[in-house]
Amino acid sequence: MNRFHENLSVFNFSPYRYLFFARLITILGNSIAPIALAFAVLDIGGSVSELGFIVASRSIFNVIFLLIGGVLADRYSRNQLLVSSSVIAAVSQAIIAWSVLGGSATVLNLALLGTLNGAAAGIALPASSSMIPQTVPVQNLRAANALIQLGISGGMIIGTSLGGLLISSVGPGWGLAIDAIGFAVSAPLYFLIRTASIQVAPPADNFLKCLKEGWEEFTSKAWVWAIVIQFTIINAAFGGIMMVLGPVIADSSFGRASWGIMIAAQSVGLMTGSYFALRWRPRHDLFISVILIAFCSLPIFMLSLSASSTWLIIAFFIAGITFGRFEVSWAHSLQTHISQAKLARIYAYDAIGSFVAIPFGELIAGPLAIHYGSSNVLLFSSIVVVLATLGASFVPEIRKLEDPSQFKSQKTTKSQ
Repeated sequence: MNRFHENLSVFNFSPYRYLFFARLITILGNSIAPIALAFAVLDIGGSVSELGFIVASRSIFNVIFLLIGGVLADRYSRNQLLVSSSVIAAVSQAIIAWSVLGGSATVLNLALLGTLNGAAAGIALPASSSMIPQTVPVQNLRAANALIQLGISGGMIIGTSLGGLLISSVGPGWGLAIDAIGFAVSAPLYFLIRTASIQVAPPADNFLKCLKEGWEEFTSKAWVWAIVIQFTIINAAFGGIMMVLGPVIADSSFGRASWGIMIAAQSVGLMTGSYFALRWRPRHDLFISVILIAFCSLPIFMLSLSASSTWLIIAFFIAGITFGRFEVSWAHSLQTHISQAKLARIYAYDAIGSFVAIPFGELIAGPLAIHYGSSNVLLFSSIVVVLATLGASFVPEIRKLEDPSQFKSQKTTKSQ
C-alpha cells in the first residue's frame, strides 16, 4: 500500500497532473469519435468504400504530420504546441459535428475536415509523449508513465462503451460533439503546464536538417530501431491481419458478442500490465518486456486453430498484459536514455512504424486469406510475431540496457 501511495505522489506535481487529465480527456473523446464517425457516414448514405476513404484521409495526414510534430516539439514549447493542436482539433471536430447534426455533411467535407483533425493529432503525439519527463523528477518517471498508460487504457474502455450508448440514444452527431468538447477542455489544461523549455536549435535552422538529426539519433541506437522493427511486424500481424480476420472467424463460429468480450479482455489486460509495471522493476526491464511480447502471438495462434471462446478470452487478456507492461517499459527507456532535445523526433519515427504497419496488415489480410485460407495466414502471422521477438532479443544493446533511475551506480553510457 505504501508503494501504491508513493506512485500516486506524481500527482503532487501540477505539470504532470494537467498533462495526465488533458490526455485522459482527449482519449475519452477520441474513443467515441471513430464509432460516431462510422455511423455518421452510413447515415448520410455513404458506402463502406467512402467510409474507408474518410478514415484513410485522416490516417495519411496523421502519419505525414508526425514527423513535422516531432521536429516542432524539439524546437519550440511543447505545451504551446499541444494547445494549438487541441484548438485546431476542437474546431475541426466541432464543424464535423455541426454538419452531421444539421444534415449538411457530405463525404467530401467529412474527409477534408478529417485530414485537418489527423494533422492536429499527428503534431500532438510526439509533443505529449516527450513532455512526460519534463513534468516529474526522474525517480518518479516510471510511475508517471505507468499511470498515464493506465489512464489511456481506461479511457479507451470507457470511451468505446460510452460511444455505443451515445450513438444508439442521441445519434452520432452528439458523439462527435463530445469529442470536440474534449479537445476544447484539454487546451487550457495544456496551457497551464509550466516546465523548463527544451530547444535544440534556433528556429532559423533548416527543417530538413532537424529531421535528419532525428533520423541519425534514431539509427544510431540499435535498441531503438530494432524494437521499432519488431513492433512494425507485430502491429501488422496483430493490429492488422488478426483484427481483420478475427471478426470473420467470429461470425462463422463463436459469434460477435464473444469477439467483443475478447477485445474488452485485451483492454483490461492493458491496464493490468501497466499496473504490473509499477510493481515489478527488474534490472533489465526493457529486455524482459521485449521477450514477454512473444505471448501476444497466443490469440493469433488460437484463432488459427479455432479455439474455444474461453481460451481466446484468456489469450487476449494475456496479450494485453504484455502490451501494457511493454508500453511503460518502452516509454521509460526512451525518456531515460534519449536526449530530451531529440526525444520528440524519436517518438515520431517510432509512431510512424506503428501507424504504417497496421493499415498494411489490414490491406493484405483479405487477399492472403482468399489465397491461402484464414487459418494458415493466422498461423503464419503468429510464427512471424515469435520470430520478430526472437530477433530483437538477440540485439546486445537490448539485453544490456539498464534503468539509470533505478541503478544510479551503474554506468549506462554503453547502451547509448
